[in-house]
Amino acid sequence: MPIYRILRPLFFALPPETAHAAALAGLEAAWRAGLLRPPTGGTPVEVMGLRFPNRVGLAAGMDKDARHVDAWGGLGFGCVEVGTVTPRPQPGNPRPRLFRLPKAGALINRMGFNNEGASAAAARLARRKFRGIVGVNIGKNAATLAERATEDYLAAMRVVYGVADYIAVNISSPNTAGLRDLQGAAVLDALLDSLQRERSRLAAVHGKPVPLAVKLAPDLGDAELAAAAEVIAKHDVSAVIATNTTTDRAVVRGLPHADEKGGLSGAPLREVSTRMISDLRRLLPAKIAIIGVGGIFGAEDARAKLRAGADLVQVYTGLVYRGPGLVRELVAGLADCEDTK
Repeated sequence: MPIYRILRPLFFALPPETAHAAALAGLEAAWRAGLLRPPTGGTPVEVMGLRFPNRVGLAAGMDKDARHVDAWGGLGFGCVEVGTVTPRPQPGNPRPRLFRLPKAGALINRMGFNNEGASAAAARLARRKFRGIVGVNIGKNAATLAERATEDYLAAMRVVYGVADYIAVNISSPNTAGLRDLQGAAVLDALLDSLQRERSRLAAVHGKPVPLAVKLAPDLGDAELAAAAEVIAKHDVSAVIATNTTTDRAVVRGLPHADEKGGLSGAPLREVSTRMISDLRRLLPAKIAIIGVGGIFGAEDARAKLRAGADLVQVYTGLVYRGPGLVRELVAGLADCEDTK
């Protein structure tokens, strides 16, 4: 949409979180006015036992409370991942908590899972008209002690299971104290064991199996990644999302806001996430899908993720910098990619 070239300077003149809210309000208004026309020609793909209209998804964090799912569909996304949602509402971290690094094509956020709670998101998702795939990203409340984190994940899963096409387990945000510790092999093993047991019970209750995905951080060392992959394979998880944001600031050092605490996303994450996808494809059984996220600003970036072993891609920061036209470009650019699962 060329109009975004005109609007972007206006959005970037606002504080980032204010601009985010304004952009979402505009998106919703355009959808309700019938102004959005999703691109045609996307190739459906079978992943996780689900039929995705195309390979392009919206990453979690953009629509935490599932307020605009139908509008995202109007832009052409084949999948929308909402959240992160927690069992209980929480305000997140104090503002300011979102920062732009335009020279690097990056964002830093320390939002802290600000959301209205899993029940509010589930109620909205039950009313959606979007016919694509909806994933729900779940996490623990900040006030929940680490030793009780599993209880939060189970509680959130129970609330959203009936309205989710898949559920993503967020254990990799750097903005909730202790959350990344859940990526350790022993802790992850216990968490996934509990989640898969509950998933089996809920499948019987709801009459449908809902695939489980795990979202990992790009900052894991080789041994840590290998250990996590072994646990994920053991528990027959359906997909891995690679990756969340990074705490590494090496490539943005010296830029305004580079020293802000939080997770760095966007172009600086492009090669890191692609390498991790490649490593995961080598470490994981072929039946476990990989969803590639990080630094996708154009079709070639997305194709690189697929060549590395990803089955689907998701965007967030690229959408902020490139605008809605990025979705159309990606859908068209990936339309001729072969179905791998």
